[in-house]
Amino acid sequence: MKILYGVVGEGMGHAMRSRVILEHLTAQGHDVHVMASGRAVEFLSKRFPNVNRIHGLHMIYEENRVRRGKTLWSNVLGGITGVPKNIKAYFELVDDFRPNVVISDFESWTYLYAKSHGLPVLSIDNMQIINRCTHPDAVIEGHETEFQLTKAFVKSKLPFCDEYVITTFFRPPVRKADTVLVPPILRPEVLAAKPSAGAHLLVYQTGEGYQSMLDTLAKTGIECRIYGARRDLKEDQREGTLLYRAFSEKGFIDDMASALGVIAGGGFTTMGEAVYLQKPMLSVPLGLQFEQVMNARYLEHEGYGVMAESLDDPAVIHGFIERIPACAKKLAEYKQDGNRETFAKVDGFLDRAAVKGVL
Repeated sequence: MKILYGVVGEGMGHAMRSRVILEHLTAQGHDVHVMASGRAVEFLSKRFPNVNRIHGLHMIYEENRVRRGKTLWSNVLGGITGVPKNIKAYFELVDDFRPNVVISDFESWTYLYAKSHGLPVLSIDNMQIINRCTHPDAVIEGHETEFQLTKAFVKSKLPFCDEYVITTFFRPPVRKADTVLVPPILRPEVLAAKPSAGAHLLVYQTGEGYQSMLDTLAKTGIECRIYGARRDLKEDQREGTLLYRAFSEKGFIDDMASALGVIAGGGFTTMGEAVYLQKPMLSVPLGLQFEQVMNARYLEHEGYGVMAESLDDPAVIHGFIERIPACAKKLAEYKQDGNRETFAKVDGFLDRAAVKGVL
């Protein structure tokens, strides 16, 4: 089957998840063309042919908060040149590929192509859980406005898909039809990792201007292996108990698998990997980013970790360390096979599309 696959480029989690599904699809003999934006293009191009760049939305972060004004202006400027390129890409796609179905990981242009050409479309992402499930008041409390805005945005992003597959480590009630929840989709490198009990903390921080967190970590006396804070590192740099690490996918996974605990934002991918590897996590979600707040609150609700607004107070980290044994005990009960469940859903969708005569 000829499949058009869209991957949003905001954050690398979408690309990492899509890589796993794309490997499954190509192994099944499907002809897949990918439309992606941002860093997802480079990541996927190294692994698959027929990866095309397309303009996508992005966010600007400062001091661990989304800066809405700068984000809006940057996207407006990018859209002036990006949208014509997108239109040209779609004309070329129609002439050269003509897909039978579309799969979208929160990517709008491929979705719009499906709708404008009457093609079946499958949504696979973690964001749709905000709109298509019912959430307890404790998760939304204090963020009601952000919740409603985010819900409206998610709802408008890919409405009326034929089916929705939502990847999640928590299980709120589904409130909409044609929606299924599956456990997190994990890279094979994560699935192959062997968890062990170490004495260090893995710290993943990609936002700029969050020096207060690093100052706090330095005062704990615990070794912290830090990724993302210094993006241009070519080799590791140690400053006391802080080890700033050059990016390495293997190194990151190994450090997570052997960590005492994880300190990171509220991004779904890192959180899902930590839960799978049974590593307690201290989550500091980005300000004005409700999806991350929701993830962090569910993480704490499930007993898998702790949520914090900031790390300015060293007591937050010490409090997290004290709770690690209880979180580890709860995580020991967690089992999943999200890849197998997702592949079954994707294959079933393609089978149903074939029966409907789209081939």
